[in-house]
Amino acid sequence: MKQICWAPHPINSSGINYLEENGLAVSSENSPEDPQQHQQIVAAIFRSGKFTRTMMEQFPHLRVIAVHGVGTDGIDLDAATENGIVVLNTPGMNSRSVAEHALALLFDLAKRLTVCDRAIHQQQYMAIKYTGGFQEIYGLTLGIVGYGAIGQILARMAVALGMKVLVHTSQPAEVIAQAGCSKADDLTTLLRESDFVSLHAPATADTYHLMDRQRLALMKRSACLINTSRGSLIDESALAEALHQGELAGAGLDVFEQEPLASDSPLMSAPNLILTPHTAASSDSAMRNMALAAAQGVVTVLNNQPPHSLINPVVWSTRRQ
Repeated sequence: MKQICWAPHPINSSGINYLEENGLAVSSENSPEDPQQHQQIVAAIFRSGKFTRTMMEQFPHLRVIAVHGVGTDGIDLDAATENGIVVLNTPGMNSRSVAEHALALLFDLAKRLTVCDRAIHQQQYMAIKYTGGFQEIYGLTLGIVGYGAIGQILARMAVALGMKVLVHTSQPAEVIAQAGCSKADDLTTLLRESDFVSLHAPATADTYHLMDRQRLALMKRSACLINTSRGSLIDESALAEALHQGELAGAGLDVFEQEPLASDSPLMSAPNLILTPHTAASSDSAMRNMALAAAQGVVTVLNNQPPHSLINPVVWSTRRQ
């Protein structure tokens, strides 16, 4: 029986080539309708959205789901484990791309680049020229919430630019100091002292609406919030209200609670807000690295070898063969 890897979202050709070189056919159908194909799908590479229990049950021979990225919150891990399906991800493959995107949003907010571009297109050249509000980031404080691979890269870049960096993390203060940064006593301290706050935490029950009305109110009125991690970290209605009320100077978001962002979302009308469509991890280099790592993980599992990043290790002894 021909074995198929289902990749419903576009992936870089490096991953497709690797799968085909290792004897797998690749299906890019959004939702395979051929019952025969359901029987042939042994692997899936998933980029976004939800991979539910119902979807898994459509593919009786599915052995592995490779997440094209880091976040596995879209995968029903309990269902995967119960059905003997291995779940893996590709950590580190997009870290620099995401960190650079967060920094780009910071620069845009500080230099008002998007505002200026829009003003010129609206024939308001002189009006925006003398508006002011443009910032030098040297000497300002960046608060980083979460100190994984992305947070660490962003911290190093910010320090190199002359920013003061506060970090909220469980890692020891000595480790943070080695990077030229300071560990915040707590999240409240970081929010109160930072000129920019960049979120780099996973989506968990503990981080759901981490930035709610109360925590947004702790930030300086002159501060900006950046999120390139997971949309669920922010109460979007509270953020929109804070921007409308001038309680926050600006925000830059690459991720949202529901994607694509709905046309009636309160964020759509919020001022001083930069929105990008979850593209922080979509640089050419990151896409190539993630596709290849996901494909390699798939082949590794199908060859009955444990992958580099196994999300549900308890399944390994009872996995589908």
